[in-house]
Formats: sequence, C-alpha cells, structure tokens
Amino acid sequence: MKNTLPFHSGELQAQSRWSTSDLWTTTRQQQLLWKAIPPEIQPRIESAPFFFLATSDNEGHCDCSFKGGGPGLIRLIDDTHFAFPDFSGNGVFMSLGNILVNPNVGCLFIDFSDGARLRINGRAEIVEGDMARKLFTDADRVILVTIEQVVPNCSAHIPRLIFNQDDVTQESPR
Repeated sequence: MKNTLPFHSGELQAQSRWSTSDLWTTTRQQQLLWKAIPPEIQPRIESAPFFFLATSDNEGHCDCSFKGGGPGLIRLIDDTHFAFPDFSGNGVFMSLGNILVNPNVGCLFIDFSDGARLRINGRAEIVEGDMARKLFTDADRVILVTIEQVVPNCSAHIPRLIFNQDDVTQESPR
C-alpha cells in the first residue's frame, strides 16, 4: 500500500486524472521526495551563483524572483536549514513582504552546465542586525529557510548554456 501523505488533495486529483497514482510507491517517494539536502548535493548548493525564489502573499498571489550574487550566495546551516542575504534592489521588497505575511517559499536551483535541478520547499523567516551579519558580514537582512521538502529533478528539457567566465565571476556575498 502506498503512502499518500506527501501529497495534497490537488496533487492526488491530478495523479488520478492523468493516471500516475501507481507510480508513487513508497520506494519512489523515498527516492524523489526528501526531507533534507543530502551531503553529496550540499557543495553544489553552496556554490550556486543564483537561484529562483517563489513566494506568495496572504491571499495566494504569487511572485517569483531571481536571486543572484555569485558563489557563496547560499550558506548551509545544516541539512535542513540554509540562509541567503537580501540584496534589496529597488526597495519594493516583494519577496520579503510576501514572507512577512506567508512564510512558505519555493526555491529552484538549476545548473545550466549539466541540467541538474533541485527544488527546495520550506518556510522562511527574516533575520536582521547582528544575527544577519553573523551569517553574511555585509547583510542587514538574511532569509533563513527551514526545509520541508527537497525534490531532485531530471535534467531533461534544460538547455545547456555556456557562460563566459568574465560574465559570471562575481565577488562572493560573504
């Protein structure tokens, strides 16, 4: 008997509608739905120069933003927590404003050199002042994510991009 606990009613409805319910055995769930970042993937996350952050407000209106800063953008606290600095560009604070009213976030990491993808879903909180600067010396604000689900994805359909090293080399946000 398969465990359906990781799936909400909409996912179960879609799996039933498009006949994929039988694919989600307990073994497959364990292979593709993780509760933490495995040690072998941690260096890849810590060296990611960017990722995409999805947030939504208290009414469910979504926003997705690019978060960049070069290698060192992500600081792993442990296998279920990571942090990244806030670089407030335009001062609107769309992501942070959403986090203040709805802490649920989705993070998408893509390595365009080999197509590796990793989705991390969790709950975010905003850390300020001295506590933030302990994680990132120049940051007034840091977002701390408590991981609830890690989902590796296959590399199919991800274009391979070749970057000019001069274009992607940046100073680390430490």
